[in-house]
Amino acid sequence: MSRGGRNEDRRGEILRAALEVISERGYRAASLAAVAERVGLTQQGLLHHFPTKEALLVGVLEARDQWDATPRETWRLDLLAALVDYNATRPAVVRTFSALLGESVTGDHPARAYFTGRYTVVRADMTAILRTAYGERLPSGLTPEQVAPLLVAVLDGLQYQWLLDPDAVDMTAAFRDFLALLGEEPPS
Repeated sequence: MSRGGRNEDRRGEILRAALEVISERGYRAASLAAVAERVGLTQQGLLHHFPTKEALLVGVLEARDQWDATPRETWRLDLLAALVDYNATRPAVVRTFSALLGESVTGDHPARAYFTGRYTVVRADMTAILRTAYGERLPSGLTPEQVAPLLVAVLDGLQYQWLLDPDAVDMTAAFRDFLALLGEEPPS
């Protein structure tokens, strides 16, 4: 294996370890030393791959986007239900994303720009999905632009409730209930 391939493999190990540490402790309490220890590196060795904690955070967020990459033009409402199902199988990733999202609302958080940009794209994607499914007006009379932020709020809000009390909140069933409110047949 080439040196570049080994470096990429090591970076991947570091990103997975960072995801775990952030999931357990949150970004602010996560340390480079804890991540380095998980992958058998010194902190200096970790800094060779990610020169700052902020660079590591951005790497984790970008890696998560790559792990979840699906061509945007293929999304439909029923595929959103499949995404909710998939997320229910990986609580650590959902927990990390949710923790970082919650922390990023502070003005000085290094992920704030990432999440601001991400939500701009996600709202646009949800608008396109809704427009494809319903045209210019949903059965309620609202436009896709009006419903898109509500759809995103349902997706993220269900994740938070599920993480806090998974026995009380069935995220996948609740999202299918939401689709029924939109007049969609629940996906089988």
